[in-house]
Amino acid sequence: MAILKPDEIRKMSNEERLAKLRELKAELMRLRAQQASGAPLDNPGRIRAIRKTIARILTIINEEKRKAKQA
Repeated sequence: MAILKPDEIRKMSNEERLAKLRELKAELMRLRAQQASGAPLDNPGRIRAIRKTIARILTIINEEKRKAKQA
């Protein structure tokens, strides 16, 4: 799964953002479980990248909510 850039996230609809957010959180949970079990990870940096992407999505969702309240 490719890491999303802010421009790509802004082009998505709200439903697409929420679906992507659920997908990323599920993947993060799988990777953390794999790490906790002691199994070697293929790409340990993937956890950090997923966390950053989740934060980007949440930030943009909150920005959109603030814009809607102001308008």
